[in-house]
Amino acid sequence: MIHSMTAYARKEFKGDWGTAVWEIRSVNQRYLETYIRLPEQFRGLEAVLRERFRKQLQRGKVECNLRFEASSANSGALQLNEALAEKLIESANWVSKKAGKAKLNPVDILRWPGVMEAEEKDMGELSTDLLRFFNETLTEFLESRASEGEKLQAMLEQRLAGITEQAAFVHSKMPEIIEWQRERIQKKFADAKIELDETRVEQELILMAQKLDVAEEIDRLNAHVTETYSILKKGGACGRRLDFMMQEFNRESNTLGSKSISTDITKSAVELKVLIEQMREQLQNIE
Repeated sequence: MIHSMTAYARKEFKGDWGTAVWEIRSVNQRYLETYIRLPEQFRGLEAVLRERFRKQLQRGKVECNLRFEASSANSGALQLNEALAEKLIESANWVSKKAGKAKLNPVDILRWPGVMEAEEKDMGELSTDLLRFFNETLTEFLESRASEGEKLQAMLEQRLAGITEQAAFVHSKMPEIIEWQRERIQKKFADAKIELDETRVEQELILMAQKLDVAEEIDRLNAHVTETYSILKKGGACGRRLDFMMQEFNRESNTLGSKSISTDITKSAVELKVLIEQMREQLQNIE
């Protein structure tokens, strides 16, 4: 099975601790690039997430985002650092005496860093939950890549069938085209009333037929079709190999077009280029 590099997954999870939303999206990229955005308190999970992506993916630009909203009912109780508050009050009173008109604001004392602290939560258990939810989202994301890959494979196989059809058409037309060219040359000599040695004429006609013969190009096109089917059947990260096959297809279609002396063959050469280009465009999304 082949996989698309274009996919998206989003899952929302709720618990006593609040709400978490994992979102993963990816687009085509030559290599694997991961961009992970996490709330500050969960930065420690980034290395784990990157490793899990690395084990599952070969190519693609992947963006992973976690949105977390803590439950107000589960917020830790506020704790007062009484010792620090008393020292601040003493210092503030001293300043008030010296300043004369200065007033002591209790709220300013409470705002001082370290005076009021929220009770720390058990981040280990919460992180375990978030990683489990991430795995569920990652599974859905991979299924999305596989589903898109099936659609791409169906499209590619349809185009490969078209290439096979065009190759068969060209092969069937070649004897007729060569015979037409032979008669055309002989008619020109006859119209010009030029008498040539029959052996010499046959030699020239054989050379002409060899130049027009596209049997090798047709054989190679069919071989490329067979190899491409084999790559698709094997699956995995095969995007680069398929892209190489498109180069080989283009080479044969160009040669075929350069040898064409018939509008039928020219049309087939153009149709081959269209089919190959359609495949090449879609291959950019295959891992």
